[in-house]
Amino acid sequence: MEDFWVFGYGSLMWRPDFPFEERQLARAFGYHRALCIRSWVHRGTQDKPGLVLGLDRGGSCRGVAFRVAPAHREAVLDYLRERELVTNVYMERIVPTLLADRRRVQAVTFVADRSHEQYARKIDAEEAAIIAASAVGQSGPNDVYVRNTVQHLREIGIRDGWLEQVVRRMEEIKLPA
Repeated sequence: MEDFWVFGYGSLMWRPDFPFEERQLARAFGYHRALCIRSWVHRGTQDKPGLVLGLDRGGSCRGVAFRVAPAHREAVLDYLRERELVTNVYMERIVPTLLADRRRVQAVTFVADRSHEQYARKIDAEEAAIIAASAVGQSGPNDVYVRNTVQHLREIGIRDGWLEQVVRRMEEIKLPA
């Protein structure tokens, strides 16, 4: 049986919450990390959506790949589907992935559905910062999510200039009291 790999590009990188046998820095091809999903649950509401990460078409994305034991494959897939498909704004995909040790594998991940009403299209860092600075959802403030993402990316040696620009702009925004 072929190895089962999962590619994480956001919170899954530092909070997978599933059993795995191997973890490596990796690059997935065909998609890039973006704040392109309007969050109606975890980091915003339908009335005041926040922004969360998705994999959007084009380019490549540095993240983390996890190798899952065959005995855990189905349970991990069930868990990931429950975690990622809350409003069906993501689509499950298999993507070509290059591991840090230069192996090439196929990994399951969840990418943005561009036809979904929660897809945020291309927004600039200014607009993303304004949205994230004020949205709050069931999992807490949106700005905390964005800041934590940048911090965790840095801790594993990944720099994301656009996300860092969003954080810098959020720090400059003064919200009304």
